[in-house]
Amino acid sequence: MHPSGVESSRRTAGPSVVIEGLSKSFAGNPVIVDLDVSFRADAISVLLGSSGCGKTTILRCIAGLEEPDAGEIRIFDRTVFSAPRKIQVLPEQRNLGMVFQSYAIWPHMTVHQNVALPLRAHGMSAADARLRVEELLRLVGLDGLGQRGATQLSGGQQQRVAIARCLANRPELVLLDEPLSNLDAKLRVGMRTELKQLQRTFNATMLFVTHDQEEAMSLADEIFLFRDGRLEQSGPGSTLYRQPRTRYVAEFFGKANLLRSSVHTTPTQELQLKPLGSDAVICEGAALAGAETGCERLCMVRPEAWRICPPGAGGLPGRVADIMLLGDRLELQVDTPVGRQIVVTLGYSRVAEGDNIVLSAAAENVHFVAEA
Repeated sequence: MHPSGVESSRRTAGPSVVIEGLSKSFAGNPVIVDLDVSFRADAISVLLGSSGCGKTTILRCIAGLEEPDAGEIRIFDRTVFSAPRKIQVLPEQRNLGMVFQSYAIWPHMTVHQNVALPLRAHGMSAADARLRVEELLRLVGLDGLGQRGATQLSGGQQQRVAIARCLANRPELVLLDEPLSNLDAKLRVGMRTELKQLQRTFNATMLFVTHDQEEAMSLADEIFLFRDGRLEQSGPGSTLYRQPRTRYVAEFFGKANLLRSSVHTTPTQELQLKPLGSDAVICEGAALAGAETGCERLCMVRPEAWRICPPGAGGLPGRVADIMLLGDRLELQVDTPVGRQIVVTLGYSRVAEGDNIVLSAAAENVHFVAEA
């Protein structure tokens, strides 16, 4: 049961949204290219990518605010768009709610009137709407502010009004288009926590668009990273960070040390990884299984995966060029024979600028990526 006692109409354990062969162009410029993707029900799926990658256009196609050129869209097994079958269900008939970047609340109305508007538009009585609005305002932390003018609220409070209005009619699907980008950093962090709590309270299915990878990592049950209208990689944030498939994904999520390397086999049949142009051993061990001896690959080592060893130890020799204090950790810039490496170490280290050190990594923390 939902908090108001109204049982959800959803009865599916499958995906919430299924997109097949979706394409969309503007003035002959492709924005979405033959896209196949599905999003989980009862979860927060984040559509992530740089400006112009197509993520907002995908959301608007799902909402019915843009008509695709090709493909099909199904929301909880109901086809809402099909180019071959000439189906285009109106936005108001798709049983979804949307929160925009600009909030889009009515400035001449009170908080209560803004949230009650979709309820009254769907024929709910004034008395029932009042009870529903009071409940929603309490859930989004605006209890007692119903009679306040909408524009008298702070940015964070206005965003809560937009979210409450979006949830008023218990939509099957909630679409959020960069809803936190107009808030300051502290408010954004707080609203992320509140959104996750609301999603759990309502058991809601949310699609959230952002270009901020930190926001995506903190919010998402699953991240979908887009590039030039195509899906680059999807999965839990930890997977995209630790096991990116491509150079693009590796560099999108935080800092990545990328080294062109070759795989070798020792006389004892251990696998070793050496950077091209050096006889240094980055790592060795069974975790490199699957890499063929003699093959050349691009490998990724995250800054925190490097281990600092004393001079003379086996590994990649380097000289500390710069040290930056980042609160509880240090970031080292280390010059090596195969280029500068970024190293992050927790706490405070005895390493100083100009010191000679050796870098190594555990084989399970070294990941091969494709060049593309």
